[in-house]
Amino acid sequence: MSSKDAGKTTKKAEGAKKAPRSAPKAKPAPAGKDAAGEGHSRSFKAGLQYASRVGAGAPVYLAAVLEYLVAEILELAGNASRDNKRVRIVPRHIQLAVRNDEELNKLLQDVTISSGGVIPNIHSVLIPKSKGKGGKAGESLSQEY
Repeated sequence: MSSKDAGKTTKKAEGAKKAPRSAPKAKPAPAGKDAAGEGHSRSFKAGLQYASRVGAGAPVYLAAVLEYLVAEILELAGNASRDNKRVRIVPRHIQLAVRNDEELNKLLQDVTISSGGVIPNIHSVLIPKSKGKGGKAGESLSQEY
């Protein structure tokens, strides 16, 4: 720099103030998911006290597991609604889907599905026996000893 430029300041030096810090940005969502684990990570860290520290992948993994379970239940409930010649899935179809699947039934054994009804079941003792040889047509099976 020459002696003429020594007293002058450049625009860069004058405007070299630091920009104010913006709020911390959220982590980017995984592909195909909208904020996959954001709510779950807050639940982990908040009042539920699962652990004092939670890894970054835990809420994403939890979201994937929940997505799989919902997809499985909806697929089976859709099959149940189609069997009943219906277009919409109602709680009855979810009940039938869950109770007819061995693993889902074990997972949700203590869960009551509102308006789900009961699974149709007739105990084998209550089913009348077929008539064998020598049986009279007019006799009632309930009176035989």
